[in-house]
Amino acid sequence: MALYPRLDDLLELRHQARTLGLASHHLVNSSFSGLYASVFRGSGLDFEEVREYHEGDDIRNMEWKVTARTNSPHLKTFREERERSVVLCVDQGPQMNFGTRGTFKSIQAARTAALLGWAANSLNDRVGGLLFGTDASTTQHFRPTKDRRALWRLLKALSCPASGDERKKDPLLNALQRAERGTATGSLIFVIADMNREVNSLESTIGRLSQRHSLVLIPIDDKADYDLPDIGRALFTDYAGNLLEIETGDAEGRAAYRKAWEQNRQLLAGIASRLRIPLIPVATHDEVHQALMRGMRLTRRMQ
Repeated sequence: MALYPRLDDLLELRHQARTLGLASHHLVNSSFSGLYASVFRGSGLDFEEVREYHEGDDIRNMEWKVTARTNSPHLKTFREERERSVVLCVDQGPQMNFGTRGTFKSIQAARTAALLGWAANSLNDRVGGLLFGTDASTTQHFRPTKDRRALWRLLKALSCPASGDERKKDPLLNALQRAERGTATGSLIFVIADMNREVNSLESTIGRLSQRHSLVLIPIDDKADYDLPDIGRALFTDYAGNLLEIETGDAEGRAAYRKAWEQNRQLLAGIASRLRIPLIPVATHDEVHQALMRGMRLTRRMQ
């Protein structure tokens, strides 16, 4: 099974963001774009100012706090929402070349990015991306464009093997810091990554990003991340390249392995909750569009 998707398959996913009524593996929803729009674009209007109420104004836009403070009716006015930049930050680190159910994380991340990219493009948003996880000096940045050039280049890069290996520091933190420096204020940033990493060090950068942008975290998970299969003694390579022999049949060891994953995910969920950032996990065995739809519906209910 290939580690990377075919470019044609990622291009084909544009139909999953726009059309309806195809075979089950092409369950492409106009409803996906609609839900994407309702969650991440809201009413399609930007707040402009508060002014005094005039006869005939829509009372649904009343600004009650100002009205109470001034003892005079005021309401909020809006203007058409401007075009938004959507940035897809996708993990290409060595940990993405893993999967025990369905497919590899690298392929699932690429599918997720493609679906979100096509949904944004269908709404005339500017779409670009940032690929990270390899040597920081070769991080690939695709500036958002309204046409499909940047999205097409991003998807082409996702369909090719990544080179290099960042080991000196967390490439996700480096990518978030780069997005913080190089992304226009008010952008919608999706972080699609393996989140089985130390997350406390990310909170301050994520917090600063969420103050200037709309941020969405999409962990790419595999069942073996938290449920270590019993395959007896096995050799593994850690992130630093060291060989480790592990007795996977040890019940206490497997329980500790699961507990460590659950604690890390709870930390991540806590950060997301405090900062009011959507957290939408996608597993390697999921149908990507269904997982995203499920996560978006939950996000909308929480708003």
